[in-house]
Amino acid sequence: MISLFIENLWLEKGLSDNSQSAYRRDLVQLSNWLEKNNKKLVDADHLLLQQFLGWRNEQAYSARSNARMLSAIRGFYRYLLRHELISEDPVCLIESPKLGLHLPQMLSEADVEALLATPMTDRPLEFRDRAMLELLYASGLRVSELVGLRTSSINLRQGVIRVLGKGNKERLVPLGENALDWLERYLAGARLQLMGGHRTDALFPGRRGRPMTRQTFWYRIKKYALKAEIDKPLSPHTLRHAFATHLLNHGADLRVVQLLLGHSDLSTTQIYTHVARHRLQQLHAEHHPRG
Repeated sequence: MISLFIENLWLEKGLSDNSQSAYRRDLVQLSNWLEKNNKKLVDADHLLLQQFLGWRNEQAYSARSNARMLSAIRGFYRYLLRHELISEDPVCLIESPKLGLHLPQMLSEADVEALLATPMTDRPLEFRDRAMLELLYASGLRVSELVGLRTSSINLRQGVIRVLGKGNKERLVPLGENALDWLERYLAGARLQLMGGHRTDALFPGRRGRPMTRQTFWYRIKKYALKAEIDKPLSPHTLRHAFATHLLNHGADLRVVQLLLGHSDLSTTQIYTHVARHRLQQLHAEHHPRG
């Protein structure tokens, strides 16, 4: 039943593999909890689901995690209702938890420069990593989008990459001269060495031409951050956040940033205006004589 719901969601919304896995984990946890209470998914009522969410609070799950769980549950029971597997929606009276404004951790422009300069580019693997970091900062891609790029995704002559984002939505992202230069040199040298005679259309293959996972690249980002002595908390979206905030700091229009990031809703992009404003307030406090 859960698998059919996930498949239906994928067909309707084009959910990424990561989102599908998260929804599946959440619903399996609910199913296991109900089984311990001698109930099945179709038996759950309003009170039982409230008890489950209360149990999650006792287990110290975050409000953000509980909000995602409730979203999965809400979608699942609406799916059951549409297919007449239940007679009423047990989630309709449950309110979503209120989430505070979560500002992403920011790298300064100096931090980014230090991070980009860390890979030792006389090594093919690290030359590839430098090209990936340059592309990530120049484009604001998600890491999953970056590792999924194909050689056909990039047009060096026009200076753009074609990205398949969430919901299978395609967008064109322009690149600056630095990123294009690194990509051009990478394609002519390090990539051929990494391929070792193997054939793949992955733009950034691992050793022996094998596709790279986002977890592998995230591990490598953390390694370079450590070498660059960047002690700020990082996430796989660190350079994406830096891309957006630095653009706004230099006067970019919010809607342009929305398009570049591939956000369907402008409100998702507006978080970066808070980051930029917070940074300006910090600078004012640090440098103004009456700050």
